[in-house]
Amino acid sequence: MERTYRYRHRQEDLVHFQVVVGETDLDIGVRRERFSPELVKRATQMVRECRAPLEEYIKRDPAFLKAHTPYDVPPGAPPIVREMAEASRLAGVGPMAAVAGAIAERVGRALARFSRDVIVENGGDIYLRSARIRRIGIYAGDSPFSNRLALEVRSQDTPLGICTSSGTVGHSLSFGMADAVVILSPNTALADAVATAAGNLVKDPDQVGQAVDFAAGIPGVTGALIICRDKMAAWGRLKLVPA
Repeated sequence: MERTYRYRHRQEDLVHFQVVVGETDLDIGVRRERFSPELVKRATQMVRECRAPLEEYIKRDPAFLKAHTPYDVPPGAPPIVREMAEASRLAGVGPMAAVAGAIAERVGRALARFSRDVIVENGGDIYLRSARIRRIGIYAGDSPFSNRLALEVRSQDTPLGICTSSGTVGHSLSFGMADAVVILSPNTALADAVATAAGNLVKDPDQVGQAVDFAAGIPGVTGALIICRDKMAAWGRLKLVPA
């Protein structure tokens, strides 16, 4: 089924296609001249290769899947598991809060060998690599800011993770009530985990500033934008423009 929010990050000069493997549902954009059925097959195989070691690890250590707080994994765990565990440790949440960002970045980096411009969206979490300025629209539910703002991202600031969490929109797990929490980081898994953690802190519109301060204090985070009803707070290397 089509995810209606996807038009907010789609780019007119790119060809977008979907890859679905298990719970992973990606919208991928590549340069028009680089698109081919073979690339779709390659992307699908990349997703399977990302998921396989994670699925095998969860079979051996099922508590990893259900943890809502930072979770220690052994040094011999697969790289994607260790990356998720480290991102969630920095953010103070469970490791599965980083899974969408981790997969998006791994697939995006692999595709960058074939296309100079790549955008991979996984449940609202984006890995972006671009040779030109891009605009990413911001949806914030019933907030008056919804669909009125966009992030403008310069090519020199990519590769970049742009991850979104919400307590009022979509299926992502949040213990807060923010309409949109957008976190920027070169580490997409970290951006994903911090978006969840910062969103959990927003129980009231007046707490958007505190949640942004929390995100700003985490090493590796380069920008944060939080919207709750009629309140908005922003920090870092981000440029907001009219949508």
